[in-house]
Amino acid sequence: MSTTPADNRLFYGLLALLVWLPLPLASNRPWAEALFEIWIALLSLLWIHAYSQGRVAPGKVFLESQRVLWLLVLWLVYLLLQLLPLPVLFREILSPESVSLYQKAGISGWAPLSVVPYSTFLYWLKSIAYVALFGLILLLVNSKLRLAMLGYSLVFSGVFQAFYGSMMTLSGLEYGFFIKKFAYLGFATGTFVNRNHLAGYLEMVSAIGIGLLLATTAARESGSSWRHRLLNLVHLLLSYKLLLRLMLAMMVIALVLTRSRMGNTGFFSSLLLTGLLALAAYRTQTTSIALMFKHSATRSAVILIGSLMLIDMFIVGAWFGVDKLADRMAQSSLEHDAGRVEVSINTLNLLKDYPLTGAGGGGFSVVYDRYRGEGIAEFYDHAHEDYLEILSDVGGLGFTLLGLVVLSSFMAALKSLFTRHDLLLRGMAFSSIMGTIALLIHSTVDFNLQIPANAATFMVILALGWISLKLDSPCRLRVRVRRTQEHSGAS
Repeated sequence: MSTTPADNRLFYGLLALLVWLPLPLASNRPWAEALFEIWIALLSLLWIHAYSQGRVAPGKVFLESQRVLWLLVLWLVYLLLQLLPLPVLFREILSPESVSLYQKAGISGWAPLSVVPYSTFLYWLKSIAYVALFGLILLLVNSKLRLAMLGYSLVFSGVFQAFYGSMMTLSGLEYGFFIKKFAYLGFATGTFVNRNHLAGYLEMVSAIGIGLLLATTAARESGSSWRHRLLNLVHLLLSYKLLLRLMLAMMVIALVLTRSRMGNTGFFSSLLLTGLLALAAYRTQTTSIALMFKHSATRSAVILIGSLMLIDMFIVGAWFGVDKLADRMAQSSLEHDAGRVEVSINTLNLLKDYPLTGAGGGGFSVVYDRYRGEGIAEFYDHAHEDYLEILSDVGGLGFTLLGLVVLSSFMAALKSLFTRHDLLLRGMAFSSIMGTIALLIHSTVDFNLQIPANAATFMVILALGWISLKLDSPCRLRVRVRRTQEHSGAS
């Protein structure tokens, strides 16, 4: 698809936003969230203005991803339903507990389902920004060049976070975003506040880096002699693939230095699972396993995935504290994590009162106080488990909508991995699958999806599934243009 100056400016504005989001404490501050929402609103309005003047147009990826876009629109409508005043009879069916609370406050007439309307309004605005970001990615990433630029922009952002976080930890300076750290001293946090959230971010951008690396697994000169193998090794060492491989190693070092148990578990588990899926995908394109391993590009991809598991975990990790991470995992116990366990139990009690529609989007920190046990003195603004917090905020109905968005995007990426032959598109499908699995694993014990920088990056990961499936490769475009020209000539 051809691009225009207006289209280019919007695309670069989108890349700048994605690189900026992790910098100001992962945008997890009211002013940073507001800046994110204003930035994405301006990009969206500028695209609409350019569209009204005929300077931009929705492409194939956006037009053929209507299923997930409608699910996201339904999600926004659902959140709006939590905010709108509704009659008592309707609310008694959906959320009897909210009716009881409003009656205790002296409100017996029409009222919203959310018991924290202001928090839900802010949650709705932020959700609009996430949906708009998803839509802009589908609209603006309309070529393989832009897809690669998007991937490398996020990888460079991850490398900066990894380098900065590692240097702060290893040097003992311990500064975050222009502020001296007062928490998580001795752990890599980058410009994030929480080391687990840096780990979540690195999981996703590392997955994108691995997808880009897989996209470069072109065939080499075949041969079984040591000379051929030596030539292929020299070719690898002199190629830009080595730079990308070093950047991935740097991100893995930082991931280990976060000492995040589930962050590292999620990363390596997702790499193993997605690697097996990729192996199965390559198997479907050959008649036998023997032929599959004779194919140079396939063999290179298998070796690459294996090296990522072995070299990063056992060699890089040995130098940068994988033993300390292992000790921390070994010390994990219910007693050690008693606070988190009790918060989860209390959140389940909250969920029992608001099973269908939740207490209100973004209202966990307010509503949870009623369910906090006497043994928990500290304040919890999040549940330390994304699934429970989302359920308590939006209930089973909202959780189902979000689950369908994630599932449909995952299936799109999976289909792309098994059907697309273009290396970049297949590599980005790998990234989408791995990034999704990694964060879903990590979300069982942390709240990455409540952090704007990580939630926005996760929207990119989901969008990559649709782009890898729907984006035309250059050869398909040439065939389509040639057929159109032949048809025009015949007529």
